[in-house]
Amino acid sequence: MADFKLTYSTMFNPPEVLHTGFEKAIANLKSNMGKEHAMFIDGKDVFADEKFEDRSPVNTDWVLAVMQKGNASHAKMAIDAARKAFPSWSRTPWQKRVQLVRKASALIEKRIFELGAAMSLEVGKNRMEALGDVQETADLMYFPAQMMEENNGFVKPMLKDPLVGFDSTNTSVLRPYGVWLIISPFNFPFALTGGPTGAALVAGNTVVIKPASDTAWIVRLFVECLRDAGIPNGVVNFVTGPGSTLGQALVDSPEIDGATFTGSFDVGMKLYRDFANRNYIRPVILELGGKNPAIVSKNANLEDAATGIYRSAFGLQGQKCSAASRVLVEDAVYDELVAKLKEKVDALVIGDPTERATYLGPVINQNAYNEFKGYTEEINQAGATFLTGGNVKSGGMYNKGFYCEPTFVTNLPFNHRLWKHEMFLPISMIGKVSNLDEAMQIANDVNYGLTAGFYGSQKETEWFFDNIQAGVTYANRPQGATTGAWPGYQPFGGWKGSGASGKNGGGYYYVQLYMHEQIQTSVKHAPVKAKAAKKKAVVKKKVAKKVVKKTAKKSGKKK
Repeated sequence: MADFKLTYSTMFNPPEVLHTGFEKAIANLKSNMGKEHAMFIDGKDVFADEKFEDRSPVNTDWVLAVMQKGNASHAKMAIDAARKAFPSWSRTPWQKRVQLVRKASALIEKRIFELGAAMSLEVGKNRMEALGDVQETADLMYFPAQMMEENNGFVKPMLKDPLVGFDSTNTSVLRPYGVWLIISPFNFPFALTGGPTGAALVAGNTVVIKPASDTAWIVRLFVECLRDAGIPNGVVNFVTGPGSTLGQALVDSPEIDGATFTGSFDVGMKLYRDFANRNYIRPVILELGGKNPAIVSKNANLEDAATGIYRSAFGLQGQKCSAASRVLVEDAVYDELVAKLKEKVDALVIGDPTERATYLGPVINQNAYNEFKGYTEEINQAGATFLTGGNVKSGGMYNKGFYCEPTFVTNLPFNHRLWKHEMFLPISMIGKVSNLDEAMQIANDVNYGLTAGFYGSQKETEWFFDNIQAGVTYANRPQGATTGAWPGYQPFGGWKGSGASGKNGGGYYYVQLYMHEQIQTSVKHAPVKAKAAKKKAVVKKKVAKKVVKKTAKKSGKKK
């Protein structure tokens, strides 16, 4: 492992030790499923009167964990604990906060196989995607710690005021907001909880974490890493339960000073509007999905294009906000690319995501499964062609989970609503264009602007980067046309309806979002009189020395 760095780009050719470690962990985990897990408030396990079963989408007979169905009272408990812990944590030297977050990151890395196995069972990610999510979380936490260190805690001296007779010192200090709410999604439950949490903590905020109910177990395991690293009581709080009750109580609380939400556009915009109905503005960091294009030029390497496109369209069953859901191909190479895509997708294995050969596992739940059937029926009614897929899987193990075929659609008119609607499923449309300008116009004509990919010449690549409206852009990348960002390499964030901050997670400017600036000006009278007196005393001393020397000379001559 010393020579191998796991990222979403390198995961396609991992060392054997990753497979060995994962298989051992999955065997152990399957024999210990179904335990009850508490919420975590003020350093203590908290249980609710009501519970819910967290079942695996791989096989719905498997109860992975029994979780707590928290309510508004638990939301208040968590917020109160975070508020109580804030003064001490915010005044903890930033170096100590960085040390503790790094310790938690190291524990995540140490537990990568156990956590990856749980991720695969709960989310339905194939083993390498699951391990990648865990490692990415550690890196997402290391990076803001590094930024705090490189910027000396974001304490910066400013210019001195040009005041005569005064000494005016000005300092810019970034300081934490207070209690920060983190609402994370099911698809990257570890990374999209850990990234915001790491940034919030090193900045000096305390946090309340509310995960998606479908993936509450894996987030509890994340919180245990923070607990075991020695994060003080009340600094990290974890609650589980319905978004409509527990989640809304958190959003509505005037004691929440800021929030990070990752999820759908509609839910994110509601949260944004709810936060606006306050006595003053609170910061909200939103990542709200994408409808990501991959553009293929007639000058492209079609083998690289086909590989990158199918990986981005169907990784995690298309349940990525960065998935390649629109493919725009110049007509000169359309037929050849389509044939390559069909060949590659037909060879993909659909099944238990913990198995080594599996590429696609199940979608997350019954709702997603039903939506897949609804969308494919709508596509069929529109007269489009299913190049691949188009059906749910049935028979044998498939009857126990939520398995959908990887589906490429051709001949769907560009004016159909699904060219602009995020489906969040293994469905991607392929369209033929006459030139790259037409492709770019279609690519940008959506509310979203998260990721985008391009395959073509170097000159065309420069044109692509100059014209595409997206926050994360890739060119000629077989590892993934629109997916595969990694902290420190490709910071992740979107434009337009895909993101609210304009700053990308895992990058140079992200941790600053969790702090607000205070300018500290301190003025004192310049010690003019004291300086003059000191100068006068020095002159007197010099004169006195000269007199002594002169007197000594005269005295010597008399002798």
